[in-house]
Amino acid sequence: MPPSPSPTPPPSVRAPFAHALAGLLDVLLPADCAGCGSERTQLCPACRHALATARPGPTLLPWAHAAAPYTDPVRQLLLAHKERGVLRLAGPLGEALGRAVRSVLGARAESAPLLLVPMPSARTAVRARGHDPTLRLAGAAARSLRRAGLDARAAPLLRHARPVADQTGLNAAERRRNLHGALTVLPRARRDLAGRQPVLVDDLVTTGASLSEAARALADAGLPARVAATVAATAVQPAG
Repeated sequence: MPPSPSPTPPPSVRAPFAHALAGLLDVLLPADCAGCGSERTQLCPACRHALATARPGPTLLPWAHAAAPYTDPVRQLLLAHKERGVLRLAGPLGEALGRAVRSVLGARAESAPLLLVPMPSARTAVRARGHDPTLRLAGAAARSLRRAGLDARAAPLLRHARPVADQTGLNAAERRRNLHGALTVLPRARRDLAGRQPVLVDDLVTTGASLSEAARALADAGLPARVAATVAATAVQPAG
């Protein structure tokens, strides 16, 4: 009798292996630049320079700073990391996120050890992508801050308490209603935050509804987070 075919692993098992293979191929066969399409390099010097020299500043939420506007090439770099699993971009994107953390904190960056708290990804999204992009960026940002001499680490302290609708096409008020009460704090949060200054972090801020809900969840647990940082923002705070 012919041998029985090997069972196909479930998606939750296949996805991490697929991304590991993609990472190896990235090293052996460099793809085009994720930011502009330049050949034979995942991040060309021009796109690296654009990301590294962007000036962080406040978004529509004055307590949340972004490293750069959500325009190309930053937009393309974030999409490549998040949706296509170009994991080597986590380093430069994490450095940009680290600069946004320092921007929003100012002199307070050295007043207490920092804990970067990433916005949680839905389990289904993590399984589909094979990685948690926001957690990965938070870790890369913490490492960049440590290289700059700051005491910083990252820890996932938030989780989804209930399903939420797809945010695509929702306006700011609809997003706030959709997300209200959607997040809760993990039991270990108080221990992990002891003596540390929390900073909410995300890859992108649009209306600010997600960050506001995360801040609400932490505040309700008696662990207020008063600042947030992102890699990019679709809009910045109007000059006044």
